[in-house]
Amino acid sequence: MPAAPKQLDGADVLIETLKKHQVEVVFGYPGGAVLPIYDALYKNPIKHILARHEQGAIHAAEGYARVSGKVGVVIATSGPGATNLVTGIADAMMDSIPLVVFTGQVATTVIGTDAFQEADIIGITQPITKHNYQVKDVADFPRIINEAFHIASTGRPGPVVVDIPKNMATGLFVSTDSTSHEVNLPGYQPTTTPNFLQIQKAAQAISTAKQPLILAGAGVLFAKASDQLAAFAEKYQIPVTNTLLGLGSIKGDHELFLGMAGMHGTYTANMAIQTCDLLINVGARFDDRLTGNLNYFAPNAKVVHIDIDPAEIGKNVPTEIPIVADAKEALEALLAQDGPNGNTASWLESLNVSSVEYPFHYQASEERGLLPQQVLELVHEYTNGDAVVTTDVGQHQMWTAQYYKFNHPHNWVTSGGLGTMGFGFPAAIGAQLAKPDAKVISVVGDAGFQMTLQELSLLQELRIPVKIIILNNQALGMVRQWQETFHGERFSQSLIPVQPDFVKLAEAYDIKGYKIETYEDAKVQLEEALASDEPVLIDCRVVQKESVYPMVAPGKGLHEMIGVKPE
Repeated sequence: MPAAPKQLDGADVLIETLKKHQVEVVFGYPGGAVLPIYDALYKNPIKHILARHEQGAIHAAEGYARVSGKVGVVIATSGPGATNLVTGIADAMMDSIPLVVFTGQVATTVIGTDAFQEADIIGITQPITKHNYQVKDVADFPRIINEAFHIASTGRPGPVVVDIPKNMATGLFVSTDSTSHEVNLPGYQPTTTPNFLQIQKAAQAISTAKQPLILAGAGVLFAKASDQLAAFAEKYQIPVTNTLLGLGSIKGDHELFLGMAGMHGTYTANMAIQTCDLLINVGARFDDRLTGNLNYFAPNAKVVHIDIDPAEIGKNVPTEIPIVADAKEALEALLAQDGPNGNTASWLESLNVSSVEYPFHYQASEERGLLPQQVLELVHEYTNGDAVVTTDVGQHQMWTAQYYKFNHPHNWVTSGGLGTMGFGFPAAIGAQLAKPDAKVISVVGDAGFQMTLQELSLLQELRIPVKIIILNNQALGMVRQWQETFHGERFSQSLIPVQPDFVKLAEAYDIKGYKIETYEDAKVQLEEALASDEPVLIDCRVVQKESVYPMVAPGKGLHEMIGVKPE
């Protein structure tokens, strides 16, 4: 006799479908509208991380997704629970992080009546998601969830919101197999294989270029194409520069790597962009913080742009050779070409001379006090470039990008496009859960850390061994720097003279705390703290008036950097 239909409700189907997608961890915060989902979670083995704020939950899911390569999963209740996720959803959209976000909603019978904790999360998130759904029939649960995971993780990754009215979670679903639905989206078919003629055009351009340059973005990392990138650069002897989010796609000490480009990039990388005759963009979107004034960007270059998102090609920078494809497939196709290689020896020699002549610099002295660059150089030395490093946004983010050289892909987790304060610390929690055996370091500013520091509870509860390094300059550092440089040193609301005792705060959460004020102390205490198997917090009291240089001022071209050499 055929098996009797298995009777489940919508919440059970949700959990069963998550198990089908091999979801191991969910980040969330319960509330009235999602109680049926949490009841179903109670009966299943999926690990749930109870953040102390929904923003902490979604940033942790972003860190998890960025490091693991899997889809991050988030659950929040309706109304304020859902709206507290908006910053993280926008952040994930800007930085192409694959998330599936489940939000509770009031019952369909009262939607539109301003019911208790009702918010139009579909309307709110439509501009900042790759796609979103509202479940209107329990029978649609498996299809919607399968599609959500497919959309989030394929093509250019991004966040997908699934809004679940409470009566959909409790409604009965009758089927012999609740997860049998196949994904069928005729209107969504990302192009992954490059056009052969375009590959040939790119190969021909490479063969005749005298000063080619590769610009590698996060698309290389999402495509898991770091090995192909290095092989491509080595085969054709082409130097490589990274976007901020592309760091780690090639080893930081690779002989062809010029460092990061853009507003606070290396002088050599930026000048290479300005003087190259062929610019090969692999998986980057020509963000304004990379390009500076577009009127001056790469004036001598023919542009090859490889991107899985066709909307990015030609959007900001005119492109002679567009290649819509997965970065790995495009690089493999270029590697398979047998055409002649260009002669780049003199180009590489001039860039090597420039790198030696124009390194990152700072002026240290015992009288000045502890500098953030010194801290980050020590962190790199003690971890050998092997740690997973997360940051918020601001000066500490730029110093970390400048002074920490990544030896592995997927070890750099930062908020790029949206520039979200409070991102770094919860992202480190997600990163540590993705790589339990890795050393995970969260470099944060004293201001941004205070936006999500309540997640210290998770370090205490789960003994997650994240190392928090606060570069504490008692200021909104980048705001202070811009006010100094562009606003006549009028420090309007950017200095923070009154702060908590961060060491005591750590101790309140049963976490070891360190306070470091001198370089000599830093050499000893950082080594001890980073060697610990437990969570630690390190409050580094750094010089307030230190600024991030070099810098491309707003409205200027990459060739107009200031602070290239010490004054």
